[in-house]
Amino acid sequence: MRFFDPHIHMASRTTDDLEAMAKAGIRGVIEPAFWMGQPRTQLGSYIDYFSALVGWERFRCSQFGVAHYCAIGLNSKEANNEGLAKEVLELIPRFALKEGVVAIGEIGYDEITKAEEFAYEWQLDFARRHDMVVMVHSPHRDKKRGIRRSLELAKHHGVPMQKLVIDHNNEETVEDVLEAGAWAAFTIYPHTKMGSERMVEIVKKYGPKQIIVDSSADWGISDPLSVPKTAALMLERGVSAEAVELVTWKNGLDAYAQSGQIDVEALERTPQIDQRAFYGENSVLRGQQPRVDAAIPN
Repeated sequence: MRFFDPHIHMASRTTDDLEAMAKAGIRGVIEPAFWMGQPRTQLGSYIDYFSALVGWERFRCSQFGVAHYCAIGLNSKEANNEGLAKEVLELIPRFALKEGVVAIGEIGYDEITKAEEFAYEWQLDFARRHDMVVMVHSPHRDKKRGIRRSLELAKHHGVPMQKLVIDHNNEETVEDVLEAGAWAAFTIYPHTKMGSERMVEIVKKYGPKQIIVDSSADWGISDPLSVPKTAALMLERGVSAEAVELVTWKNGLDAYAQSGQIDVEALERTPQIDQRAFYGENSVLRGQQPRVDAAIPN
């Protein structure tokens, strides 16, 4: 099977992870802007980080046969540094309209503060004006209230629901998101958020329409193979192959291909790797033997 992981923090993953992901059938990923554990303290660190998302990480993934896209935004946790946050918001237009950027995100709420709401509304308005998809982070605490408020503000700012992806859902929030007409994404993250077995039951109960499975794998204890592993469990538990394909491949592509940045037909073809390439003066090999695939018939 082919898989698309529309929420994974590749800057935190190793080349071993990339090789395993490609072997498992993951053809493409989206890396949303995120906080790195250590708070950023100056605008320059955001410039370097956003540059890596649209540059080096895109190249690095391609060298293992995984197409890399990203979302650009001021994440909710760092929105609470209000002085720096306003500078970062002014930086968003410089990166959000670049090649490979498929959404504004991940944005939304963490502690549901006024500062987070200001940053969220600013970015919703930017997304609407530029006809962009929005990836919304939902809070780990008071999730239901945070998601309801996120939906309410998105509607208020005129963001079409088909261009809104609400992530980190659970059993208590899924109905609100589906009834609103937005995409309901679920993070398969060990011991927290959503487990594979719970995800199976959600798809059985609600069906695959508007539902997206992702890993959100980052610098914490997480699994970059969560999407294919969940797909395997779904098939084992009697979910149809068609439904599994929707929630682990097609729905994510349908949501984010609205950006006009994703060549779906290219993702469907077997990737051909040429590791002789360089990004600037750097390669992923560090002097090792490159992999160069012969032409593969489609």
